[in-house]
Amino acid sequence: MSNQHFPILIITGRPAAGKSEVIDFLKKCDPIVRLEKFHIANFEELDDFLYVWETFELDDLMTQMGKPRVWSDEKYWFKDQYIWDLYMKRLALDYKKKVLKEPDYHQRMTTVVEFARGGENGIRNAMSFLTDEMLSKASLLYIKVPYEESVRKNRKRARPGQEDSILYHSLPDEKMEFYYKTNDWEAIEAKDPQYIEVRGIKVPYVVFENMPEKTHDVKLIEQELERATKKLWEIKR
Repeated sequence: MSNQHFPILIITGRPAAGKSEVIDFLKKCDPIVRLEKFHIANFEELDDFLYVWETFELDDLMTQMGKPRVWSDEKYWFKDQYIWDLYMKRLALDYKKKVLKEPDYHQRMTTVVEFARGGENGIRNAMSFLTDEMLSKASLLYIKVPYEESVRKNRKRARPGQEDSILYHSLPDEKMEFYYKTNDWEAIEAKDPQYIEVRGIKVPYVVFENMPEKTHDVKLIEQELERATKKLWEIKR
């Protein structure tokens, strides 16, 4: 495995915190600069929003066929909360398929995992559905904004007709409050300032401070991301 880049980088935070903007910035970086500054090689994303949207589309197709919806109602509320855990298991499955096809995958590639979770144990619970192999290779970047800023940015980014877009999807306020008003990040930080422990595996983490907002400006993204990933690399090493 390469000693120059993160094998797996998990990027999480509240909805609209700036996760997708950071990833979009990384996509547009010169590969050499990206590796030298941020320790991120050529990368592929695993983003569970794609699974969420696919779930809604499949249920809509079931409705068109006169069949009962399986996962969500007509307003896209999930019928059962375990669907969130299923998405994480699917992320893990998609990752497993990559490394089975190419055992030396991480010699040349970073896997970027993106998800958002709310609730009193949301982030830690989500990570528990990743495999030990993933956790042992993972580092985590948390994009930090308060709930109120998450709501503001969620409203701002909405673009009608682009509800399936990673950059421009948006949630109604009532869903933001129900699913994401609380999360467990403060409890994670309070327990250990450098690691999240899952099944005895210590995953290093750092915080990308996005207050005041930095993800609207590529220069500010670059500066904060360089600071954060440098610290994360030092912890991981």
